[in-house]
Amino acid sequence: MKRTIFNNQFLPWLLLAPQLAVTFIFFIWPAAQAVWQSFLREDAFGTRSTFVGMDNYWRLLGSPEYMNSLQVTAIFAVSVTVLSMGFSLLLAVAVDRMIKSAQVYTTLLVWPYAVAPAVAGILWWFIFNPTIGILPYLLDQVGYDWNHISNKRDAMLLVVIASAWKQISYNFLFFVAGLQSIPASLREAAAIDGAGPVKRFFTITLPLISPTTFFLLVVNIVYAMFDTFAVIDSTTEGGPAQATNIMVYKVYFDGFVGQNLGSSGAQSVILMLIVIALTVIQFRWVEKKVEY
Repeated sequence: MKRTIFNNQFLPWLLLAPQLAVTFIFFIWPAAQAVWQSFLREDAFGTRSTFVGMDNYWRLLGSPEYMNSLQVTAIFAVSVTVLSMGFSLLLAVAVDRMIKSAQVYTTLLVWPYAVAPAVAGILWWFIFNPTIGILPYLLDQVGYDWNHISNKRDAMLLVVIASAWKQISYNFLFFVAGLQSIPASLREAAAIDGAGPVKRFFTITLPLISPTTFFLLVVNIVYAMFDTFAVIDSTTEGGPAQATNIMVYKVYFDGFVGQNLGSSGAQSVILMLIVIALTVIQFRWVEKKVEY
């Protein structure tokens, strides 16, 4: 294996410069601005800023609306992660058992990932629309009156289904790759020893795809916490009665609609710290149960 040696010590930095510039301009600088903004309070006309220290954070921690947003985010993130990963694993196992038509099914199942989150939200909004949607009509036939505009539970179900549907294709690709990397001889040996399909799945397949599952667990939690903003905005806009007002949407609503930039900045910092803490916890404790 030949090792590359740069005679010019500035050449590596020159090659890294475009990526470093993008990272600084679009990630580090906005994050630093949010942290600084969280310590300020602007007047009603946005002409003057006052340093208030941790006051924005104390107000958030004492706000019932923000506590409700934390609870809604936790329920939403767990629901989206479990639904999207569970359903995609089921589809991956089904495709893995196919021989001739596996590639066709894989191609068809990947297509939804190309749909923009806002488009996915509008699509499911039309499907679940109480007036013109097909699913409310079918549910009405069995005696369930669906109305996500006024019913909190229906609204949460709508955004969870729309967000999970958008992520299933991504999870599916990784699960299929993980399943296909398992040597067939292991499952054949277990079958010869008398292990049924269910036992083979839980004793052989699931442990061997645990690295893939762990990776997707981290990715899906981050996705639910950040990338579902467009779905919420295009379906429920945080309603009804704050039932779907997750933290990332509250950051936008308070900052851009309510023009409370100090509170919005503090919420951004708290959200960032929560995601970092969850990621550290997963790598520190959950990863110990992963079989590599």
